[in-house]
Amino acid sequence: MSNDILPDPNTLDPSDPYARKAQTFPTLTEEQINRAKPFGVVEKLGKGAVLFERDERTVDFFIVLSGNIEIYEHRREGQKIITIHGEKQFTGEVDLFNDRKILVGGRMGEDGEVIRINRANFRKLMSAEPGIGEIVMRAFILRRVGLISHQQGSVTLIGPRESRDTLRIERFLRRNGYPVVILSDLDGEESREVLGRFNVSKDDLPAVLIHHGENFLRNPSTFEIAEHLGLIEEIDQAGSYDVAIIGAGPAGLSAALNAASEGLRTIALEAEAPGGQAGTSSKIENYLGFPTGISGQALAGRAQIQSQKFGAKIALPRAVEKIDCGKRPFTVRLDSGEMIATRTIVIASGARYRSLGLAREKEFENAGLYFAATAMEGGFCEEEEVIIVGGGNSAGQAAVFLSRYASRVHILVRGEGLAASMSDYLIGRINSSPRITLHSNTEIAELRGENHLKEIVWRNRKTGETGEMGIRHVFLMLGAVPNTGWLRGCGVKLDDNGFICTGIDAYDDKNWPLEHRFPMMLETSVPGIFAAGDVRSNSVKRVASAVGEGGMAVSSVHRYLAELDAS
Repeated sequence: MSNDILPDPNTLDPSDPYARKAQTFPTLTEEQINRAKPFGVVEKLGKGAVLFERDERTVDFFIVLSGNIEIYEHRREGQKIITIHGEKQFTGEVDLFNDRKILVGGRMGEDGEVIRINRANFRKLMSAEPGIGEIVMRAFILRRVGLISHQQGSVTLIGPRESRDTLRIERFLRRNGYPVVILSDLDGEESREVLGRFNVSKDDLPAVLIHHGENFLRNPSTFEIAEHLGLIEEIDQAGSYDVAIIGAGPAGLSAALNAASEGLRTIALEAEAPGGQAGTSSKIENYLGFPTGISGQALAGRAQIQSQKFGAKIALPRAVEKIDCGKRPFTVRLDSGEMIATRTIVIASGARYRSLGLAREKEFENAGLYFAATAMEGGFCEEEEVIIVGGGNSAGQAAVFLSRYASRVHILVRGEGLAASMSDYLIGRINSSPRITLHSNTEIAELRGENHLKEIVWRNRKTGETGEMGIRHVFLMLGAVPNTGWLRGCGVKLDDNGFICTGIDAYDDKNWPLEHRFPMMLETSVPGIFAAGDVRSNSVKRVASAVGEGGMAVSSVHRYLAELDAS
């Protein structure tokens, strides 16, 4: 590999993937290359031959035998080489596991010889040669992280930093692992140049500039962004899936991974981004196998790639509007108008944080009121005081994380303290932090501001005392409201709070249609429809339990499919 393309590893942060060159851009051994050869064809190519171009789908995988391959991105000023793959190195990053549009182009930098492996045989290689697969998987993940951190293969988002739509678009891109450059200084030279070139007024913002093709999207919807960037994958509406998973949080991704790895034709449907509520967590420290913790987004990203490796399709942004439970196979109707036929369903649509129930609350969502505490939101809070409302683990993780940015973090809880709802390790960190203050028996009574939150009124629930505080950022992490509003009318039994009943709680001797058995542990009141994770009644609201339930649900799916095949 040429050392004059990538930054000098000695100048990089040790956590930067480009500083881990041997893992991010590994060199295969002669033995590994010989094992890979039967999966592809050897080709001689001349200098300048284009192997793949940005925005293409289902591109091939290449191993360099001689010569080299230049990987380049499209910038507004033209093409720019990112890196060069030399002898015994290989191309690709995580989009080789799905059918999305790729971010970069590749061409021969010199005359040479390559092994070309098409997408189908690439999957076979990954399965048949786990040693090679491990090297490739690690490299692909690190390469995507490198693209994101160095803003390569990116789009440009132009808009006021605290605009609700700017935040909406940035959150969608970052949570889906898409590199993005942010231009929030609208009076800066680069912003003025772009706005002038496209004759865009500030009233049209935020806007997204897609470098390749010079597409310019004015305040686009989430679906428009996904469509133009090629994040939307085609869904098979003619055939039938073995299992459709609704939601791609920890439970849904676990179900997708287990189902696909066991040979089931699997699709997971997600309205926004993989990870669900857990995907917005700054760091999860009590998840098995990660002693130093892992962010919810990183965990979700790895799980997504892992499930795609086995052939699961992760379809987004696709929201489910309705399930037709009256016939077999089931029919799932999406907000896009698409219809999916599936033999079984796993509902893993999760839960969301409750709102405060105050006047003007909707007005301030993403404009001072947030339901996530990631680096995006943290950047708004530099040297400001912030409030977190809630006493669970998510609130504790957010408080510790935001204390790195904010001058002070105030935690407001309606009860006496945190012990009843928060893990002890988080309570210890909160108590020892000079930047975090706990306010017991306290709630927000009023929100004030114009286009953005400016001030809150708080109230002590015991004394009735009230006060005002100049606060521009409030993080809401209040309990769980199930995402089941779309499910009503299907016949799936819900408890009084809207969570899905499963197992014996779902049984009704008058309506349960099967005589030979009761509902399985995670089965709903409709045979063949299962529920896992936070959306399930009486579930433990933890990432680890959701992951476990996702795997358990697939075991029940197999049992149900065996019943169908035997009938």
